[in-house]
Amino acid sequence: MDHEADAHRTDLMTLTRHVLNEQSKHPESKGDFTILLSHIVLGCKFVCSAVNKAGLAKLIGLAGETNVQGEDQKKLDVLSNEVFVNALISSGRTCILVSEEDEKATFVDPSLRGRYCVVFDPLDGSSNIDCGVSIGTIFGIYMIKDKDNVTLDDVLLPGKDMVAAGYCMYGSSCMIVLSTGSGVNGFTLDPSLGEFILTHPDIKIPTKGKIYSVNEGNAKNWDGPTAEYVNKCKFPEDGSSPKSLRYVGSMVADVHRTLLYGGIFLYPGDKKSPTGKLRVLYEVFPMSFLMEQAGGQAFTGKQRALDLVPKKIHERSPIFLGSYDDVEEIKALYASEEAKA
Repeated sequence: MDHEADAHRTDLMTLTRHVLNEQSKHPESKGDFTILLSHIVLGCKFVCSAVNKAGLAKLIGLAGETNVQGEDQKKLDVLSNEVFVNALISSGRTCILVSEEDEKATFVDPSLRGRYCVVFDPLDGSSNIDCGVSIGTIFGIYMIKDKDNVTLDDVLLPGKDMVAAGYCMYGSSCMIVLSTGSGVNGFTLDPSLGEFILTHPDIKIPTKGKIYSVNEGNAKNWDGPTAEYVNKCKFPEDGSSPKSLRYVGSMVADVHRTLLYGGIFLYPGDKKSPTGKLRVLYEVFPMSFLMEQAGGQAFTGKQRALDLVPKKIHERSPIFLGSYDDVEEIKALYASEEAKA
């Protein structure tokens, strides 16, 4: 099909249409989830626009400074957080929100409450904006049993209880990768339509990959299994080619590449940060959920990542996620270390 004809296609699968199709498979559903998701998508469009303008508008690093109108300008991560909090509350479908930017959880006013809890990192990798590296929003969604008597315990659940998870990447294109528990799909924003179009249907991660992704600058603090695994990536003993190292340092970008091309993303605990650096609820869980839905694995060094039960909303955990066989290798190294102990 030529591009001109493509521009006039009317059968494009938009994100909204895709979610409505999913909804139709569950006759008992009331459409609440679809409405919630449309508010998340609106937040992503808004942040995408703000990120694209960031260089021009000098939004970066200017929290507390005033612009020509005398208005306070906000850092992008603060702005993004406000955008998502407002979008989620105004959807009327949430009862509790946990954001990376807010120390405490937000309990929605009873008159606006719905059945869902959303955990999110509004702008992951925001320190990378200045150098043009892809950044993104990560989110996970839980359903709450009793919205009128919601407590923090309703959020401190294992990742396997999530009903949906995804991320939006603001890069050379703006893309949402989403799973509602039946596979993973990728949607790219078509700026001329203002709609996310299905461009990556049913994403499946390769069983084994040729790339490993880790911050090698922390190597001197690593534990035995991580050090041994990375050494095997560089100096394979079975005669195969060494794996390539790719590390952006923006979780959304690194996980996105891992999902599409295969391989493994590692953020281990180390002597400096024994529990790792990534937060369980809104970084580890959503990305682990997506990996498993795409046929990969996610492991904490001790257990399946999605079985972890967090005790605090900003709890951290080591994480190894990616292609099934690659994660299997690191699991074996941790198991043999445990056997020696």
